[in-house]
Amino acid sequence: MNLGIISDTHDDLPSLKNAIKKFNENRVSYVIHAGDYVFPGVVKEFKHLNSKLIGVLGNNDGEKLGLLKNFQEIGGELYGEFCHLELDEFKIAIYHGTSNKLTEAIIASQMYDLVIHGHTHKKRDEKIRDTLVLNPGCAHREFPNIEGNIETEPSVIIFDTTKMDYQFVKL
Repeated sequence: MNLGIISDTHDDLPSLKNAIKKFNENRVSYVIHAGDYVFPGVVKEFKHLNSKLIGVLGNNDGEKLGLLKNFQEIGGELYGEFCHLELDEFKIAIYHGTSNKLTEAIIASQMYDLVIHGHTHKKRDEKIRDTLVLNPGCAHREFPNIEGNIETEPSVIIFDTTKMDYQFVKL
């Protein structure tokens, strides 16, 4: 099964539309969003997905009720700040990453096959013992990362759970 992984859209509709196009082209079964949609209206764009949206909240997601309402309208699932998900007997943790200590504790627990996070706006693909850690980077064009550097290439991840293979896809 293919999963689409995205984070930190921060209201960038052109990049989001491009991400949705990439997810549909790759026939993903689920899109996992690791937070920071910002404006609830952004979620409505996901109605163009040919798959289900699953997401968590980020530190810039203040309009929680509006986000939840829009998730429900498109048949998606929004899980507060953390989500434990099992797909194809594959245990996945989704957390925005607002607290680096909490992110690293989730990874160190070794309870998950895959930990997905965002927040830093920096791509990450790292295997820590039995846990794969993925951060798709920022889906917003020219948005500074936590060091203040501009990441000029927004990206998402396409992840194949059967092959345990993934690729970063530029938007």
